[in-house]
Amino acid sequence: MKTQNVHYPWFKREDIDGFFALFQNNLANFVLIAVALIGMGYPSNIVYGRIIPGAVISVLFGNIYYAYMANRLAQKEKRVNVTALSYGISTPVMFVYLFGVMAPALSITGDAEIAWRIGMAACFFGGVVEVLGSIIGNWVRKTLPRASMLGALAGVAFTFIGGELFFNTYEMPVIGLTVLAIIMAGLIAKKVMPFKLPVSLFAIIIGTVLAYVLREADISQIADGMSTVGFYPFIPTFGFIQGFGYLIGPMVGLIAILLPISIYNFIETMNNVEAMASAGDDYSASECMLVDGCGIMLGSLFGGVFPTTVYIASIGSKWMNAGRGYSILNGGVFVLASLFGIVAAVSQVIPVPVIAPILVFVGISMVAQAFASVPNKHYPAVVVAMFPYFANYIMTRFNNAAGEVVEGISSGIVPLGQGAMFTGLIWGAITVYMIDNDYTKAAYTALVAATLAGSGFMHAPKLSILYDYKFALGYVIMAGIFILFKYTLKDQETKPALDHEDVGLSVD
Repeated sequence: MKTQNVHYPWFKREDIDGFFALFQNNLANFVLIAVALIGMGYPSNIVYGRIIPGAVISVLFGNIYYAYMANRLAQKEKRVNVTALSYGISTPVMFVYLFGVMAPALSITGDAEIAWRIGMAACFFGGVVEVLGSIIGNWVRKTLPRASMLGALAGVAFTFIGGELFFNTYEMPVIGLTVLAIIMAGLIAKKVMPFKLPVSLFAIIIGTVLAYVLREADISQIADGMSTVGFYPFIPTFGFIQGFGYLIGPMVGLIAILLPISIYNFIETMNNVEAMASAGDDYSASECMLVDGCGIMLGSLFGGVFPTTVYIASIGSKWMNAGRGYSILNGGVFVLASLFGIVAAVSQVIPVPVIAPILVFVGISMVAQAFASVPNKHYPAVVVAMFPYFANYIMTRFNNAAGEVVEGISSGIVPLGQGAMFTGLIWGAITVYMIDNDYTKAAYTALVAATLAGSGFMHAPKLSILYDYKFALGYVIMAGIFILFKYTLKDQETKPALDHEDVGLSVD
């Protein structure tokens, strides 16, 4: 008997909101890449003609495949309220590749062409690590507590996405607050916009018009942006092969940077897949890691130097009730934007404070989802898992420019921020195991932390054996304490689990 397929639409109205959220997130990264690389000394023909097109190929591949996965899930579960995973360049990984790979490669070689080839090799290496990670992806996802994974992601959302973009919103208060009010009313309070326009589109139109009418934005920005328009075809290349010659030769030290950040990237994918599962769309983490890895390697074959990943913004798209159309549209628009050099033009025309509130919403939705998706008693684990990324944010944004100030606040900020994703996962898991009275697992997790700290994945600027032995020793002592607690401590005679009154939170 033939199974009846559900009608899962290619595109629906809510996909427009999802598209703008994903597009602006990707656009911000592409603009940062272009500005940073040109500032380092890379010529525009390499940046706009090779690196940006290569990254777009990765994005297109992932956008199309995740739309396919969404349809497959919709048919499997016989429902149409399935949201495709968002996909693009990972922001934390992007910064590491910019300043940990591309900048030193250019500085050491003095040749932008060779440095670009080294970047392609580094990107391809990241794809290989992601593919290898797919082998253990589902096992890790099932093993780690959900509060641990979502808490670490919530730390990213609170600091780098919601928090920083909230700052940007206030750069132009009249425009930013107006757009934020529209976004909050439409996407959180679920109010219908005038003429039934999609919320994000309506907000961007109002914000952009206000910016130019009130002269918060200079009309000359439009002309500046249009100057980058041209024709930049997608050209395959095997330049990464030459790049590997440098990567395993004079630039071999970069491996110490690439290995941990590549592992971080596949963990980010795994965490974001888990976040979508908590919202109702359960995809295979291993398949997603494999897709991400293949997309990264494919992009490097077209000149790309930045790894891609399943986005934390997936939850925001789910809250917007987007389907698969927004993912396909995002890939198509970026192909055209890259082909004709429109990326920089769009970024010049639309001021950041107009875009920022959309990403503030993404941050809000991710933090809220983290709490809504775990038992009430595990709320403390979510909060603890967020803390390392607060340190990472301070370290990333201020340590180079104001190292003495950061040191003056606390000497623990920088080591806590190093390897923040691992530290967040570790502390989130330990807290869950303690709450659940499983001190054996807590002890094992502490020993894993000692291994990561001892090898430089956490609390160290690079991979090294016992960069600072005190961190590894501290975790070993913790493991011993947990074993001792298992056999000596008794539960307090109080009311059982935390409830909403205990933590002062509600998920209604």
